[in-house]
Amino acid sequence: MGARKRNSATELKEAKKQQYFAVLKNCPTSPRKMRLVADMVRGMEVNRALDVLKFSSKESSRRLEKLVMSAIANWQAKNEGSRLEESNLYVKTIAVDSGRILKRLMPAPQGRAHRIKKRSNHVTVSLGSLIQVKETE
Repeated sequence: MGARKRNSATELKEAKKQQYFAVLKNCPTSPRKMRLVADMVRGMEVNRALDVLKFSSKESSRRLEKLVMSAIANWQAKNEGSRLEESNLYVKTIAVDSGRILKRLMPAPQGRAHRIKKRSNHVTVSLGSLIQVKETE
C-alpha cells in the first residue's frame, strides 16, 4: 500500500470513530417499503423519531426502531459521561440499499410458472449531534 493511500485510510478510520451509526443487513422487506418509513424520520430529533416509529402501522417501522435504538446505544458506548437529553441527537442520515433478491417460482394455470422476486435491503442509520455542529461553525 502506498503512503498516500495509507494516510487517507487512517484519516477515514479516525473520521469514522467520530460517527455514531448502526447497520441492518438482509432485512426481508423490499427497499421501497423501507424507504417510505426512513423518509418519515430522516432529520428528526431522536426521541421524536422513536415515537413516530413506535406508533407507525408499517411493519418496517419496528425494525427501523430497533436500529435507531442500536445507534443510540453505540453513541452511549462512546460518550459515557454525557446524557442523551442534553446532547440533542438527531437522525443525520438513513441509507436504504437493495440487498440480495431471492428468485422463486409460483405455479400458474395451464402448466406455466411466474417468477417471484423476494427482495431484501440493507439499512444504515447515522446519528449526529446539534451541539457538535454549532461548535464547528
